[in-house]
Amino acid sequence: MVTQATGGLISGMLLFLVAAGLSLIFGTLKVVNFMHGSLYMLGAYFAYTLYGLSGNYAIAVVGSALGVGLFALVFERLFMSRVYGADVLLQLLVCYGFILILDDVVKIVWGAEFLAMGMPDTFMRPPVIVAGGVLPVFYLFLIAVTLVVAGALAWLIARTRFGKIIRAAAINPTMTSALGINTALVFGGVFALGGMLAGLAGALAVPVRSLVAGMGFSILIESFIVTVIGGMGSVAGALVGALLIGLVRSFGTIGFPLFTEGLMFLFMTLVLILKPSGLFGKER
Repeated sequence: MVTQATGGLISGMLLFLVAAGLSLIFGTLKVVNFMHGSLYMLGAYFAYTLYGLSGNYAIAVVGSALGVGLFALVFERLFMSRVYGADVLLQLLVCYGFILILDDVVKIVWGAEFLAMGMPDTFMRPPVIVAGGVLPVFYLFLIAVTLVVAGALAWLIARTRFGKIIRAAAINPTMTSALGINTALVFGGVFALGGMLAGLAGALAVPVRSLVAGMGFSILIESFIVTVIGGMGSVAGALVGALLIGLVRSFGTIGFPLFTEGLMFLFMTLVLILKPSGLFGKER
């Protein structure tokens, strides 16, 4: 039970980081960033390269998060900002085009074969035993980092001036702009923050996941499920939804090993039937 619950928490924490950025971008910009999984993939490859160059996992994590955030900002300013308010199919086409471009860029730069970084030396320590369950030190680190990020994100949105501006721009961008606030800068900052969260998730996943071009697609689908369950635009909902999906997947592999993916969609369907706006979503 402890081992399965821990595995579910790890999957849920990584999902939360990706889904939180996705929800933040949608809640503020009202665009569904279908390229978000590719940002996760870039974060993983950036961390793999930075760790190989520096040998320091902390540098790899921070550097990859910042690098992906900068890339997301450039992408938003040059491309996504041109399709705000446009038909969702046009937004989808722009994002899907960059999914294909980034997958090919990864193949050119890092190759098409599977890569693995391995566990950093810092975490090569005896695991912690809890109620007979084995908890690797890296898992505890990952959980702690994600909880800190979740708390910092909640504080940023609820307590800071930047968070108030984000919430104002999400509700009425025209009035926010009329009050003298540069909404273009706000939108770019939100997109960059969402990209940083996806890049951070990719960097944290490198020691326990294999790297391959296209690896962002599966976590993108799961992130959308989490976002729908938690409520579109709700960061708190993303955390709860991610933990629920992580636990459903982890324990589902025991009882229904051939129906694990189906369990996630079944759970999402039940939530939508009982509460169409999601667990923390607001009725429109």
